[in-house]
Amino acid sequence: MGERGHKGQLFKVQVLNQISATGLKRLPAARYVVAKDVASPDAVLLRSADMHPLDIPVSVLAIGRAGAGTNNIPVSAMSARGVPVFNAPGANANAVKELVLAAMLLTARNLAPALRFVAGLDPAAAGMEKAVEEGKKAFAGFELAGHTLGIVGLGKVGCLVADAAIKLGMDVYGFDPHITVDAAWSLPAQVKKAASVAEVLKHADFVSLHVPLIDATRDLVNADNLGLLRPAAVLMNFSREGVVNEAAVLAALNSQRLAWYACDFPSPAVNAHPRVIALPHLGASTAEAEENCAVMVADQLRDYLEHGNVANAVNFPAVSMARESAYRVAIANANVPNMLGQISTAMASAGLNIHNMVNKSRGEMAYTLVDVDSAVATEVLDKLRAIAGVLSVRYLPDAAD
Repeated sequence: MGERGHKGQLFKVQVLNQISATGLKRLPAARYVVAKDVASPDAVLLRSADMHPLDIPVSVLAIGRAGAGTNNIPVSAMSARGVPVFNAPGANANAVKELVLAAMLLTARNLAPALRFVAGLDPAAAGMEKAVEEGKKAFAGFELAGHTLGIVGLGKVGCLVADAAIKLGMDVYGFDPHITVDAAWSLPAQVKKAASVAEVLKHADFVSLHVPLIDATRDLVNADNLGLLRPAAVLMNFSREGVVNEAAVLAALNSQRLAWYACDFPSPAVNAHPRVIALPHLGASTAEAEENCAVMVADQLRDYLEHGNVANAVNFPAVSMARESAYRVAIANANVPNMLGQISTAMASAGLNIHNMVNKSRGEMAYTLVDVDSAVATEVLDKLRAIAGVLSVRYLPDAAD
């Protein structure tokens, strides 16, 4: 496995879902075999397929998810193997933003029950026009301008939603304890910064959730804080199903504390409620979003397989180093003391001169790229693999060499 990447080496990519052809074209046929059924794949490319029950081959060097969430991938198990799991954060952000706007309009103007009312009219019956005029009174709504939107999670999607809402004349409160520098720069200045989820809920007529599903966000909206919402507020969840406690939402709907719950996650619990708009996982279901996600993750997979660079891996630090030598070694290891010293010693004892080196860590994972001035023998790679804490070692001589 350490010899992968030599000149003429074909990388084999297994595809578990239908992936945009535009994205797959980023993997040139001269170097990549891409198919649903391949033996000993070097990488796996997928969308929503559940990898948890699969026996993932030891040949797999990387996994690419053409989307944002990675709950369908055994990330911890892959980390233990030294295998990065890539995703495509932000690639479907505009599609999700537009769906959030649609949900606000659907609920503010009572469009779902209005559509059901019209669908129930008999076009052959006399007096249909009169029935329409009499019936429309039940669906009077309100305009978005002048109302307040609260956003929990100010990543790419949250920032786009905030910007769109402001342009519609809404006031916006936002909360994100882990906002990135890039997101902070993208956030419109008019957004009022909230100090907690509770503060967002207190001020909002609409609440939109844009957070990943982790232990800290499970049941983020629950019976304890739903009572903080303004009367007849609207809750929108287009992030992950588990961040909302469905039983608490149903109780709030039944008590009329909550006017509507709009989400992208149909379930037996919420589907039958007349004040629930549940869509069939449409967040990223646009041709543009699917193409953007596929292109982004394919480019990341290729850069990793051929050069060892890491961008947008959920379990690896971001590491990128321009090639200054034809001979590169990529090492994933546990983030423990003296690892760089042991790597350098192993290379120096083999007479290898280190031309350039980059090392970064992320939590318990560390990753190192090393460019050396001459070819690296298999014995040296085996010596590196034998270092306690090393998870994977890849030798990546330049394909042009």
